[in-house]
Amino acid sequence: MVVDVSHEGPRLVLRQGRVALHEVTPEEAALVADGAPDGLRWIDGAPGEGTVVAARMVAKASAAGQHRPHWGLFAILRAEDAVAVGGMGFHGPPVDGVVEVGYDLSVSGRGSGWATDALRLLTDWTLRQPGVHTVLAMTEPDNRPSQRVLERAGFHRVEDREGLWAYELGEPGTPGLTR
Repeated sequence: MVVDVSHEGPRLVLRQGRVALHEVTPEEAALVADGAPDGLRWIDGAPGEGTVVAARMVAKASAAGQHRPHWGLFAILRAEDAVAVGGMGFHGPPVDGVVEVGYDLSVSGRGSGWATDALRLLTDWTLRQPGVHTVLAMTEPDNRPSQRVLERAGFHRVEDREGLWAYELGEPGTPGLTR
């Protein structure tokens, strides 16, 4: 996969095909967390609840001095017109080579493959970062659409954790990675 990686000021931007991932800065995350516009055009007028929750996580980490650039929230944009269809990002920086990812799509963005394309793009970039060997994702057992996204993106189900289904994607031969 050919990924276009660029920086717009402090922001990381990843592009591939029809999708772009636009890093949300801590300042923008604070706006989203408070329900204010962040300068993006959202397909349904505002980010979804999962993106708002992720923005709160980024804003909280930044306020505590724990935010690490590039390991927070990204807006999922349609490359053709820069309309945001959802959010995707990390639950924090990598720990022992493992990083957890989460995502949500606006209602109007669902069912068109945006999450799968964005997840492939993000995980390709992620697994190229020094010291990262595994991307983890968790779903509710009844969230079949999210599980299909993970499967299409190459993730494999591993041992459940705290009642959630766990999926991993990583480098072949990674210790502990179940394929």
